[in-house]
Amino acid sequence: MNSKKNTIDEQNHTDAEDILSPDPETADQAAAAAGGEPAQSAGAEGEAAEANGDDPRYAELARQAEDSQQRFLRAQADFDNFRRRTQKEKEELAQYASSKLLTQLLPIVDNFERALTAASGSGDSESLAKGVDMIFRQLQGVLEQEGLKSMDTVGQPFNPEFHQAVMQVESDEHEEGTVVEELQKGYTLKDKVLRPAMVKVSG
Repeated sequence: MNSKKNTIDEQNHTDAEDILSPDPETADQAAAAAGGEPAQSAGAEGEAAEANGDDPRYAELARQAEDSQQRFLRAQADFDNFRRRTQKEKEELAQYASSKLLTQLLPIVDNFERALTAASGSGDSESLAKGVDMIFRQLQGVLEQEGLKSMDTVGQPFNPEFHQAVMQVESDEHEEGTVVEELQKGYTLKDKVLRPAMVKVSG
């Protein structure tokens, strides 16, 4: 009787150990069912990554990405060079914008010097007047080439955009609001008023 009881106890103890210590395969299955991965999955991922590295499609994509990066860097460098060059040209243009006009005026300055030298040596005022008149016409020609024109104001209706009235006078010859006398010439540069004319206007 006692021997039979001991045999039953040993059998129950063995069954308990089997329940508490499942085999590795059963443990992996349980881990997978719970959402985990078995230990050998890390090795599978490494093999997949190595296979992707050997795939020529990935090598081609890497090459295209490198080419795109190099083109972007070259385009950025070209743009920076263009921006610096444009800024330098802009500064030089602002600094030397009047060089063309001054070059055209230099011969007129030379003629003035010659006229003054000749007048001081001869004392001929009439020749001096003729020389100055010629130089003045030369100066007018240069200024007109640059787009400068004098205004015709006398007899014109008063226009505040072109005229600056400094005096109002009675006139029997002109209607009211007409420019009767010009005190200082006005000038336009192309289509823009450079200086309004200073005038007298009939009241």
